[in-house]
Amino acid sequence: MSLRSHGAPSVRDALYEAPGPRTRRLIAVGTTVSALLVCALLALVVRQFYVTGQLAPRYWSFFAEWPIWRFLLQGFVGTVEVALTAGAIALVLGLALMLGRTSGVRPLSAVCRVVTDFFRGVPSLLLIYFFFLVVPQYGIRMPAFWMLTLPVALAASGVLAEVFRAGVNAVPKGQVEAAYSIGLSRWKTMRLIVLPQAIRYVIPSLIAQLVVVVKDTTVAYVVSYPDLMQNARVLITNYDALLSMYLVVSVIYILINFAINKASVYVARRTGVKIIR
Repeated sequence: MSLRSHGAPSVRDALYEAPGPRTRRLIAVGTTVSALLVCALLALVVRQFYVTGQLAPRYWSFFAEWPIWRFLLQGFVGTVEVALTAGAIALVLGLALMLGRTSGVRPLSAVCRVVTDFFRGVPSLLLIYFFFLVVPQYGIRMPAFWMLTLPVALAASGVLAEVFRAGVNAVPKGQVEAAYSIGLSRWKTMRLIVLPQAIRYVIPSLIAQLVVVVKDTTVAYVVSYPDLMQNARVLITNYDALLSMYLVVSVIYILINFAINKASVYVARRTGVKIIR
């Protein structure tokens, strides 16, 4: 069994044996063949785009104009505002649901469990349609920002509640029992002993969940909120440049999510939380 540099086996080492020379050769051949096939497929796609005229300068030249990027930047700011606000609401609500579920009060625990499972199971798009079509029928008028932010936050809160609960369960039971033995109440034990450690354990997962929140904001067109994707759709209509615009916006989203993932890895290393690879 192969070991890491500090001598501790990785999860991969524990599950699989180290490949032998023949297996390594097969892996190298398979990787090379797969890479060649992917390159051939990409070349075929680019050729098809060229044949159909999708690579013509008129579909790309407008990206050299600052007003285009300013308009996309405005949409990017809108996406960031929704993502951060929804993430903050989801954190608070997810923590509240976790505390209710682990409170030991059976009616409260049952209600929080049902709410958590509901928000985890219902797609965020369905919640957005609920806030957009159903809520106004009861005389409640909401700005487009909140008709997008609240559903995204509610959908994420169910997942974060389970993330927090996993962190609580990761705290050694002996520490909880020791706290009870010195006379601490259940709430003080949770607040002083369990929560600080649990939050430290799940911080990388909380940051990584922001990736899902960012992706959920791409359905802002339902409520006509000017986020990055909605502004891109406006530019597609004006310039008839579907391929180039979606390609550029896709790269922007990939960079955003890549930065979030790197941030979660950085925080994990700073806090000493192990990352399973």
